[in-house]
Amino acid sequence: MTRVLHILDHSLPLHSGYTFRTRAILKSSQSAGIEVCGITGNRHLAQGPPVETVDGLTFHRTATRLISAPGIREWQEIEALRAGIERVAKEWRPDIIHAHSPALCGMAGLRAARRLGMPFVYEIRAFWEDAAVGNGTGSEGSIKYRLTRALENRVVAKADAVFTICNGLRDDLVSRGHDGNKIVLSPNGVDLTLFGHPPARDETLAASIGIGSGPVIGFIGSFYDYEGLDDLIAAMPGLRKHHPNAQLLLVGGGPMDAALRAQAAASGVGEAIVFTGRVPHDEVERYYSLIDVLAYPRKKSRLTDLVTPLKPLEAMAQQRIVAASDVGGHRELIEDGVSGLLFPPDDPQTIAAALAGFVDAKERWPAMREAGRMHVAAKHDWSRNIDRYRAVYQELLGRAPSAAA
Repeated sequence: MTRVLHILDHSLPLHSGYTFRTRAILKSSQSAGIEVCGITGNRHLAQGPPVETVDGLTFHRTATRLISAPGIREWQEIEALRAGIERVAKEWRPDIIHAHSPALCGMAGLRAARRLGMPFVYEIRAFWEDAAVGNGTGSEGSIKYRLTRALENRVVAKADAVFTICNGLRDDLVSRGHDGNKIVLSPNGVDLTLFGHPPARDETLAASIGIGSGPVIGFIGSFYDYEGLDDLIAAMPGLRKHHPNAQLLLVGGGPMDAALRAQAAASGVGEAIVFTGRVPHDEVERYYSLIDVLAYPRKKSRLTDLVTPLKPLEAMAQQRIVAASDVGGHRELIEDGVSGLLFPPDDPQTIAAALAGFVDAKERWPAMREAGRMHVAAKHDWSRNIDRYRAVYQELLGRAPSAAA
């Protein structure tokens, strides 16, 4: 039986899109007969024991005190994680090292794999330098931006195989001169066994948070600037002109929370915009039941053009109606007019008009719900996606690993 050691930025029991994708990969691997365990570095901030089992998955922790200046500190992180990987590998004896972005995990995994003489796989979920620009913690072209990209280029060049979650990331790597033959797609996916028929509208919850008969436009997720929620709030006055009872339900939190609440209060339609704050993961389905249209108004940027989000797929798996900005990441997931609606990004007036027209065309929604679920089942079901990993693992185990890092 093949054993794969996964190198991770953070993991369960923390909840994020990153940890949910990791869970899906590891659980699907187990179902396919692959033994797995994970190891995290200094950026896993949850308190817990050195070895932790969550949801039937085992994670080893590596935490090292870092006291050096920026730049040197990142190399300390890499070396500490590399040592942790080698320690776990010598005890657990995996067949393959599989690191997941960011590049700090990739370099630690690469160095450990080469020292151990094992095949090395690197998986990119986003370019973290672009994500830093998107969430306001970095700037394009800065020294940190260029160093992060250079480190990732090195990991990609030295890896035996590379996975990306979408074509946008793969095409960008090829444009940099990387070998496209070793870059394999592993798209975002969902575990369809977790989704049955969508639940009936939770009238008790609706009454408790002030949600009426609608139409209800909603967003469930993290409040980052690149998500474009300010544009969605700015679109609400225009939408209310066409549909006076329309409401906006925003479930979640994040860096933009305070600014969005202030914007909503000053919008003139603040009474129609409901913020819930973060809610327990096991209650999210109740909030989905209140929403007529899940909206994803991401702003246009390198990050949103190159990276496919997970939330629209989860919504389609639950047979929810989706509307999203027409950026590259969304175009890989949603066929306009068939499985959902695409509207121009960064333009609140146009968003309002598009959503108003979408609400007026409710007769098209049943077919869209079915098309969305069929799309997820055909191309984004983890029970099928895992075959991509298994094929690469089997191929790598049949040949010697590449040269030293």
